[in-house]
Amino acid sequence: MADARITVRTESPIGHVDPALHGHFAEHLGRCVYDGLWHSDEDTAEGYRDDVVSLLEALEMPVLRWPGGCFADDYHWKDGVGPRDDRPRRRNLFWAQGPNELPEESNAFGTDEFLQLCERLDTEAYLAVNVGSGTPQEATDWMEYCNYDGDTDLANRRRENGHDDPYGVRYWGVGNENWGCGGRMSPEQYAREYRRFATYAGATTNVMFETDIELIACGFSDHEWNRRFLEEVSSGPTGPEFPLDHLTLHHYYGQTISVADADEDDYDRFLHDALEMETHIHRLASAIDAVATTRDIGVIIDEWGAWHTEAVPENGLEQPGTVLDALSAAAVLDIFTRHSDVLTMTNIAQTVNVLQCLVETDTDTAWARPTYHVFDLYAPHKDKTAVTTAVDSPTRTLEDDDDDLPLVGASASVGDDETFVTLTNLDCTAAHTVELALEGVATDSSTIEAQILFADHDPDATVTADTAAEFTAADLSVDADDTLTIDLPAATVAAITVR
Repeated sequence: MADARITVRTESPIGHVDPALHGHFAEHLGRCVYDGLWHSDEDTAEGYRDDVVSLLEALEMPVLRWPGGCFADDYHWKDGVGPRDDRPRRRNLFWAQGPNELPEESNAFGTDEFLQLCERLDTEAYLAVNVGSGTPQEATDWMEYCNYDGDTDLANRRRENGHDDPYGVRYWGVGNENWGCGGRMSPEQYAREYRRFATYAGATTNVMFETDIELIACGFSDHEWNRRFLEEVSSGPTGPEFPLDHLTLHHYYGQTISVADADEDDYDRFLHDALEMETHIHRLASAIDAVATTRDIGVIIDEWGAWHTEAVPENGLEQPGTVLDALSAAAVLDIFTRHSDVLTMTNIAQTVNVLQCLVETDTDTAWARPTYHVFDLYAPHKDKTAVTTAVDSPTRTLEDDDDDLPLVGASASVGDDETFVTLTNLDCTAAHTVELALEGVATDSSTIEAQILFADHDPDATVTADTAAEFTAADLSVDADDTLTIDLPAATVAAITVR
């Protein structure tokens, strides 16, 4: 008998699921770039790691953020262009590179390497400019180098470096965590800096580029900070015109939990903390609505994911890739689908080797982590219309807390005579049976395809190069009548397509 009931209201649209809601983030941190996207500087090989690139190509990544992160606000882009032998080796105050944990950046991987990787992956680039230790001129010069098709020194330098046509970079983040590593600014101070940078950067669209750039301001999980930032931006000479297109925040969870030592109560707390993403989205969207009444400003979550006690600066923020983390990613992606009316982009941290990465490498091999398979399973949501899901789920009260964890979650989208539903069983101890009703869809005569992830794995199961193939999706049996009945084993993720 079903103990969870989900109704998909197929004629109650929420919004378009922009593919950028499944975006990614790569920072010059640990082994994300060197020995991740790019061969290590200590390796005899040069260039992109084809094994990693092949995995990322198959995932059809919509957008990739770079070069940081905290790294961005001590990074100067001109150091990373031109002949590699001529590029200076620089310090970076925030993150160590490679196995020797040196606070040094070789600049072997720079703007052209990143943007040509994006071209190879057919993904949009999202660049974060240096506000903390940089200048508006440096930022605007970078835009000119990337996007201008005229006869200037910087445009010609790009051509000399091997790329005749402008890259057409649309997304530009003005700083990163400027309340912290990006300058420890008050919201008013950052707002004034933001206006100064945006004055120069924003002028490029009208004067120099065919590409309409979109400017992204950095917000904070302290939502009073965001309100004060928005009010200060609107108090400038331009008034309420709001020279920004998106406002971001970062949400990491699990930072008090060791993967190796966690128990079932820890699992519940971890997943509950992941679901707090929904509150952050609500509050950031509400701050925008309350202050920026004259402008449609999108919400971006450009760093998110699991961060466990195993991930420390000394090991380049590496941690095991578990089923539990992948389960949390599925729950968060469901939140993103359900809030596609306000969200314009998200970027999981990070792409390779670091934190909740999707791909892991050793010297000779690259393999997909469980979270990779969640993104692959959820891909059909992209470019569809999200619709309302009513979820009646059992809950469990957290230990030593009054908070409840909903044990079953879902999201749904529609398009081209197809309904796509994703389900999560966040109960790491027991199976649940879901009764799924699709309003307006005759499920008893429909074509139904269903897949499931992690049915044969414990939540703390970790992936290695030898076991990676064991974590791929399997076919799932669905009983179809007027409603669908699905059995979800503990700690699993499922996807159902109804045509």
